[in-house]
Amino acid sequence: LFSAQEDEEEGEEDLGVSTASALLFLTTCAVAYCSEFLVDSIEGVSASYGLPYSFIGLILLPIVGNAAEHTTAVTVAYKGKMDLALGVAVGSSTQIALFVVPFSVITGWAYGVDMTLDFQVFDTTVFLLSVFIASGILGDGKTNWFEGIMLVSTYAIVAIITWYIPEDSKAHKEARILSGLGIYSVHSPSVFV
Repeated sequence: LFSAQEDEEEGEEDLGVSTASALLFLTTCAVAYCSEFLVDSIEGVSASYGLPYSFIGLILLPIVGNAAEHTTAVTVAYKGKMDLALGVAVGSSTQIALFVVPFSVITGWAYGVDMTLDFQVFDTTVFLLSVFIASGILGDGKTNWFEGIMLVSTYAIVAIITWYIPEDSKAHKEARILSGLGIYSVHSPSVFV
């Protein structure tokens, strides 16, 4: 019964703990180095192309910063492993909401920077509506092209609205501080609004 699965697993070669740890460390260093350039270029890109900071922080950076997760989710969904695809997508969002954002605030306090989890009305509304829409679509366990169009349309509407949000100097200051800490791929809109 399980012999076919065991044969497939034997063909894969595992990395040793020391090799995997060294590879993870080197990859983390490379990503941190590249993210510094990405974060340093935000102000220049905003000034050169007229992009609002909120649009860069809410739309562009999460797409670029989470490209590997997006690729993984699409690849496993294409292979028919929807549980894994949803686990990657939902797990990433949960990790950001429950760990990265509070950790950023605590780190800011440690550096003497006054940051809070007091989100603006737009941020809270977008978060709640996206949770309601996603849970409504995922609730029945089935999906179709129309529900996909609904999700993409919702994302496009949020992107368009974000383009027209007026800049807030306090939030812009928080964004620069978080950028200096190397936290650039935050899903929470309030960090970069």
